[in-house]
Amino acid sequence: MTETATDTGRLPGEADFAAALDWWREAGVDCDFADDATDWLADRVAGPVASPANATADPASAQPSPLRAPTTPPPVENASPSRFGGEEASWPATLGAFAEWWMAEPSLETGGTGPRVPPRGVAEPDLMVIVDHPEEQDSTSLLSAMQGRLLAGFFRAAGIAPERAYIASLLPRFTAAPEWPHLGAIGCGAVLAHHIDLVQPKRILFLGRNIPPLLGHDMAQEGKTLRCFNHKGRSFPCVEGQGLARLLRSAAARRALWQSWLDGTDG
Repeated sequence: MTETATDTGRLPGEADFAAALDWWREAGVDCDFADDATDWLADRVAGPVASPANATADPASAQPSPLRAPTTPPPVENASPSRFGGEEASWPATLGAFAEWWMAEPSLETGGTGPRVPPRGVAEPDLMVIVDHPEEQDSTSLLSAMQGRLLAGFFRAAGIAPERAYIASLLPRFTAAPEWPHLGAIGCGAVLAHHIDLVQPKRILFLGRNIPPLLGHDMAQEGKTLRCFNHKGRSFPCVEGQGLARLLRSAAARRALWQSWLDGTDG
């Protein structure tokens, strides 16, 4: 393109071009443009497109170039989500090894925040308590803040010695909004079932209504609560309640949990 004079009679200099480029860049134009015509269909035509210089004198005698068959991209397969905990064959076979694995296994990551927090308690406890994830304030001990104090009060009311309990979480890190369908799809329930099998509790207390369905309990078909979890030929009596965060806010939820506990432990 030939450089032309401006209204002031001077040729635009380097600063003028730089200012113009900056203006277009601010306007969102980030591509080069040319005055020459471009054949946009060149990649779809088998032969070269005739230019005006070599076009035939008789347009009727010109034969159209055959079009190439459109290229169909290969189908993209949806990648299956990574399995929570990896392959089952690699899962730890003892409770002590499980705690170490829980703190280090990369495939247990689901996007939570804060540090990983290990489970705590003894094997073959009178009660295994399962929550969805650690408290936000936890660092080295599971349920170390307000939720833990509420659970300790429940233990006293229920006559459960803290040293005869085992406390576990479904996820290793605090997770503000767990994606429950995703957790089911990646097999969180299978790891939880393996954890229960290693602990061998006399009874289970689920504190979180979204946890039992991960173990295969269909609430629509099998009643509102899971009364017994059957796994590898062993039956574990169960009691369900709202999550600890909900229990802290609602006296009605605490009353409902206590009634469920009485109904589930009667006799």
